[in-house]
This record gives sequence, structure tokens and C-alpha cells, in this order.
Amino acid sequence: MEPDERIMARLKAGCICKGVKLNRLIEAIDSGAATVAEVQQACGIGDGPCQGTRCGAKVQELLDRRRRGT
Repeated sequence: MEPDERIMARLKAGCICKGVKLNRLIEAIDSGAATVAEVQQACGIGDGPCQGTRCGAKVQELLDRRRRGT
């Protein structure tokens, strides 16, 4: 992830329901979370009103980007 993207991640929502910033999701992945469930557990997301439908897709996108190396 580029430095500018990291800065923006501090401002963008990662989980709207729980008020978790995108940067927190990225940090969980950087710390070794390798599945959506692991990121949800590390960040306390996925059990809000949408039951992870919004943030789950974002987490999967981040994990896919990590696997591709982009």
C-alpha cells in the first residue's frame, strides 16, 4: 500500500457499523490476519447491524490485494 493510501486509510471507514477505520483493518492484516474471520475477530467487526456485509467485502478486497502483492 502506498504512503498516501495509508494516510487516507486513517480517515476512511473500514466498518461503518462499528466505527472502525480502514487503517485498523490493514493493521490486522499486517499483523498476520489471513482470513475475513480473523480480521473480524482482531478488529471487533462483522457483528453490527449489517452483519459484516459491507466490511466483509472490504476486508476480502484487502486480503486479495495482499495476496497479489499490490
